[in-house]
Amino acid sequence: MSKPIQLELEPQRKLGYWSIWALGVGAVIGDGVFVLMGQGIATAGPGAILAYLVAGLSQLFLMIALGELAVGMPNAGAMSHWVERFMGKWWGFLSGFTFAMGWVIAGGSVGLALGKLTMWFFPQLKGEFWPVFFAILFISIFAILNILGTEIAAKTQLILVIIMTLVMALFSLIGLKDINFNNFTPFFPHGADGFWAAIPLGTYAYLGAVTLATAGGEVKNPRDLPKALIWSSITFLTLYSAAQIVLQGLIPWDQITMDGSPFTEAANMIFGIAGAYIMNMTAWIAAATCILMGTLYASSRIFYAQAKSGYLPAFFGYIHPKTGTPVYGIVAVWAASVGLVFFGSVNPDFLYVELSTQLVLAWLVSWTLALIAAVLYRKNALHEVQQLSWKQPLYPLFPILGFVGIAIVFYGTFVGSPMTLVRGAIWMAVLYVMFRIFNKSKNTTSTTRKETTL
Repeated sequence: MSKPIQLELEPQRKLGYWSIWALGVGAVIGDGVFVLMGQGIATAGPGAILAYLVAGLSQLFLMIALGELAVGMPNAGAMSHWVERFMGKWWGFLSGFTFAMGWVIAGGSVGLALGKLTMWFFPQLKGEFWPVFFAILFISIFAILNILGTEIAAKTQLILVIIMTLVMALFSLIGLKDINFNNFTPFFPHGADGFWAAIPLGTYAYLGAVTLATAGGEVKNPRDLPKALIWSSITFLTLYSAAQIVLQGLIPWDQITMDGSPFTEAANMIFGIAGAYIMNMTAWIAAATCILMGTLYASSRIFYAQAKSGYLPAFFGYIHPKTGTPVYGIVAVWAASVGLVFFGSVNPDFLYVELSTQLVLAWLVSWTLALIAAVLYRKNALHEVQQLSWKQPLYPLFPILGFVGIAIVFYGTFVGSPMTLVRGAIWMAVLYVMFRIFNKSKNTTSTTRKETTL
């Protein structure tokens, strides 16, 4: 008797606008902004400000272009659900699965970064054990919060994001008075090549904001989704652009290192050791919010939706009757993140270089398919679009700009590394074969059951 009842259970619709906004702001990759900013500056010099702005704007354009899909088809599967409707099952599965797997990879890389950021507060702890310990500890805490209920996790996220937003705003406002404008010359010390190479780094920094679209199955009012998509983008774009201007105005670009967060060093210059402490805590919060509602929330919701559609094993579709959360999906994502933390502690280059590049490739695939679905939504269901409570302005401007942004990131990331693309093509081909085998087996079983019943 329990199985039919379980099939009727759905995620609980408890998320309001501010919780969704916090999900979008907090899902922006924390270590990409706070830790890897130094790499972007080393690549482009002061021109990294413009490169990161271009990357952030491409995310904003993507958000606007996907807004209609979010409000018209609010679903936990997000892009998986959208793409399947207009392009078929395989493409829908690929779009959702690549986005979810990108977040699982981020769970490992950001989780390990979180452990290393925690070590800043405990300099007396030595050795490789402690960063791994703290990473697993906090990933486990965030997994428990997600299991206890979406509302609990969302409220925690909202509090952390508000703290992070206030600190970054104060840093930017107070630091303006100490800017040395000579630090902005030459603006492009490495020429156009350095500028274009920094855009993918900026994209990595802003990855993940589309995550809030996976809240479609738990949002109180679907109309809040496009508003949150846009305003979360404007929030993090404004905050981080202003903060980067202050950062580079305080520290000459050629003196910024990648040994730690350059924002911590800048905060130390403005406020002393107390400021460095607060800024490092802010970097910690940024990484924490990524794992809390990016990795653990978004991935488990997509796996849940794909299990309900029959593309993944049924246990991913289990909803806890009391908390309304996909418990087994959360546990599976937790286990994968913990495994990647262990792996990254042994071979950090593979996690932070190869797998992180595959993360970018996976999300480019997901975004491209979602954008195509957005265009097909207008083409094949225009009457439905016209009935929506929110419609994207200036269509088709933002889908075009979204495709241009994806092309720029693709060029900057993969033009010099064809083997990375080859490896990406291999795992996607393997994924296709597994998808066909699983669905063939499932269809055969369903046919056998029908024949037996008859």
